[in-house]
Amino acid sequence: MIDVKQAAESASVFFYDLYRDKGASGVRLEEVELVEDDKFWLITLSFLLPQAIGMIPLKPSREYKTFKVDAQTGQVISMKIRELEYGIS
Repeated sequence: MIDVKQAAESASVFFYDLYRDKGASGVRLEEVELVEDDKFWLITLSFLLPQAIGMIPLKPSREYKTFKVDAQTGQVISMKIRELEYGIS
């Protein structure tokens, strides 16, 4: 079984392969979780993407993706948009 560092590395490599030409920066590891009877790691990464309206650059927005990584092989199984939940207590 791979450890959390290897799972995070697999997710990062997968992310960079997909977003290499999109101008992503400021990548951060946000969450890790071992799920489904230790079969998968869920790895959440956040990153900044450049934003613009026409020719006017705007402040980059932070986006989040969760990667499902096979805990035996390290293969990324899926990538999903991670919606943040804001609760008011």
